[in-house]
Amino acid sequence: MKIAHINELTQETQSVAEHCIATASLASGFSIDTLKDFIYDIGLLHDIGKYQESFQNRIWGRQQRRAEHAVCGALVFPKTVKSLFSLMAQFCIAGHHTGLPDGGTRSDETEDATLWGRMSHAERFDDYSDYISELVPRAVNDREIAGLFDDVKKDKEQFFERYAFLTRYCFSCLTDADSLDTARFCTGREDKELTSDFPECLIKLNSRLERFACETDLQKARSRVQSQVFGKTEVESDIYLMNMPTGSGKTLCSMKFALERAIKSGKRRIIYVIPYNSIIDQTVSEFEKIFGESAQILRHQSSFCYDDTDYDEDYRNLLKNVTENWNAQIIITTSVQFFESVYKNKRNRLRKFHNIANSIIIFDEVHMMPAEYLQPCLRAVSQITRLLNSEAVFLTATMPDFEQLVRTYSLPQTVIRNLAEDKTDFTYFKKGEYVSLGSISEEALLFDAQDQPSSLIVVNRRKTASRLYQTASGKKYHLSTYMSAFDRRRTISKIKEELSALYADYHDLSKVPEERRITVISTSLIEAGVDLDFHTVYRELSGLDSILQSGGRCNREGKRSDAKICIFELENASQEAKVNITKRLLEEYRDISDAECIREYYYQLYSFYDEAIKRNSIAERCSSPDNLPFATYARHFNMIDSNTVAVAVAGDEQSRAMIEQLRTTGYTDFRKLQKYTFSVYEHELEDLLRQGAVREYGGIFCLINPDYYSEDTGVSFQASDYYI
Repeated sequence: MKIAHINELTQETQSVAEHCIATASLASGFSIDTLKDFIYDIGLLHDIGKYQESFQNRIWGRQQRRAEHAVCGALVFPKTVKSLFSLMAQFCIAGHHTGLPDGGTRSDETEDATLWGRMSHAERFDDYSDYISELVPRAVNDREIAGLFDDVKKDKEQFFERYAFLTRYCFSCLTDADSLDTARFCTGREDKELTSDFPECLIKLNSRLERFACETDLQKARSRVQSQVFGKTEVESDIYLMNMPTGSGKTLCSMKFALERAIKSGKRRIIYVIPYNSIIDQTVSEFEKIFGESAQILRHQSSFCYDDTDYDEDYRNLLKNVTENWNAQIIITTSVQFFESVYKNKRNRLRKFHNIANSIIIFDEVHMMPAEYLQPCLRAVSQITRLLNSEAVFLTATMPDFEQLVRTYSLPQTVIRNLAEDKTDFTYFKKGEYVSLGSISEEALLFDAQDQPSSLIVVNRRKTASRLYQTASGKKYHLSTYMSAFDRRRTISKIKEELSALYADYHDLSKVPEERRITVISTSLIEAGVDLDFHTVYRELSGLDSILQSGGRCNREGKRSDAKICIFELENASQEAKVNITKRLLEEYRDISDAECIREYYYQLYSFYDEAIKRNSIAERCSSPDNLPFATYARHFNMIDSNTVAVAVAGDEQSRAMIEQLRTTGYTDFRKLQKYTFSVYEHELEDLLRQGAVREYGGIFCLINPDYYSEDTGVSFQASDYYI
């Protein structure tokens, strides 16, 4: 019997045939119906290289030399399974350990990293033909698989994109099944799901919504806008547009709609996708309070670690395991995690991809899809809804014309429905007037802001925020990514306490003494998902969406009729396209929050980026499915600025202990340390290293000079002139 695994605790053995059949069965069970037999065969043949004598010698400890086995199944798949789509299987099997490779060229015998390069050296392998007597593949229906390409077969670029999409999907089914069967045998760990009772969750959410007051004009308008959405839960669509103004209850409204659709259409999951790490804290907390024990919510983001929670150890371990493959019914995650689960090439990223199927997917603040990645993002959503029986909800207060954008950059046949077509009530949510201050000095800006009972100043650059913070007087706060997530949360909590106390003592915010006035200076991270309410907001000229998001922090309850959001320019202002477009619109439109102005902004913005948007496709990098560059495309698919580096800073006793552990042993739990990191650009890091402010321990950069950090404010570089 040829062995695939040995349980180190029990010394039990699992044969190659047992593992391959179990993996095939699991993978087929994950798949959409059309691909079940095809994916079964991928799983069946993925590890036949373990039949080699060299692998058996390795697993039994008779040799130290590594025994390559992944390519063997890729070599024989076209001979064993008669399918026109064997190439998809070859990519998956050859890369099931190292990740989907670039295709390369069939004539290339020198490049070991590509699929064709690796498969050109069949002489490297021992005989593994014993698999023939033990593993029986299924017959594959090529006609049904070809039907998955019917709508794109006349468009070469769309065809290549579809081929890559389905290859990644097959790879996901294979690698999750392989991981689960291996873990089950070697550790005894069974796959468990985080479950939620959707009908019970809906009852609790309805109860929460019914408790909202409906007395003022604004509250009645909120109810009417939400009723538009709830009245369309019977309508079927690929993508639903939920264009709702700030303050209209978008978050709870979208979850109610998702629950209704999931129950009516029998969907398995609800996935809530959020652009910012900082927004997830508030969203998860709100849903956990409402659903209670009716929902086990999976939270997946880079800055969060389950070891920091007060869950019992068994549940913490379950949550960590489920994070690997998203085997949960309610998932809250970031845009980066979601789209990297579709476009990266490594198994740890793609493993969860197949569980995006059969879902209602809510994209919160969807307007924040970066322009340069708009096409792959929209194509991913269209493919998922078209092929994987999912539905998407696009949620924002500043909605681009997604019907036109999807037709232009994705699948024209995608069905799109608008859930809030009547915008008559939107005027009730305009809680302040947008006024332009023009060009202004930093001193004049601070003088005006600090004369207000509470003010928020939002600027485009971290250095500007820090400089203003250091210059400002009185009760002041600073927020930027020069602070760790731990310090930002701590600071936001302090700001909320101060604002609550201010409004409690001065209900109409008149005659507030100078020592009680509050000034918050922030970068754009405060613009979404941070529930703060200021008397006056000042926003440096930027993209229209950013300005309107900042405006949402002003007069949130709509209690004042004289609220203002002041737009200003500083010296050396940015000349980005979005800034120049907004500047023109400020001159053309009396009210920049008008729906027509928002639509015009996005039209001009995406027209400007049209060529850049079209370039970011995997199809631009290949001439046929043979040479699809999975690894190369994955390296270049970075939705966040890849020129930044994380630096850890000691913000409390736990982080001090972890940094000390790093210094002495070179090791610590990096996931737990992440919330104590802030980001710097590479040139800033080089400068800090030269000054001796930062040292590298165990591959992690740590701020070790206390002069560059203030524990009182959480601001890094606090005592330094370095970045001013």
